[in-house]
Amino acid sequence: MSKDARLKAGYFLRMLQGGETLSMPESRPMPSIGTRCRELRIRDKDSAWRVVYRLDPDSILIVEVFNKKPQQTPKQVIDTCKARLSEYDAGA
Repeated sequence: MSKDARLKAGYFLRMLQGGETLSMPESRPMPSIGTRCRELRIRDKDSAWRVVYRLDPDSILIVEVFNKKPQQTPKQVIDTCKARLSEYDAGA
């Protein structure tokens, strides 16, 4: 991820921390992963980066960051996100 893309991701996350709501094209829901899960969409020079996050009442959980190449989110990414959230919730 380039420096510009990292700055853009940080800017969007700061907006979310401030209570703002992002929608398309910056963010979209990811119900296939879980409730309150969303995906930041970051365009880079020749890439499309995704930041999967969950909005909890007291935090924003960054679950996964990946370079999106196929049209659909890969099943492995979805499975990894679900496992991480399940592990996090079990310890909460």
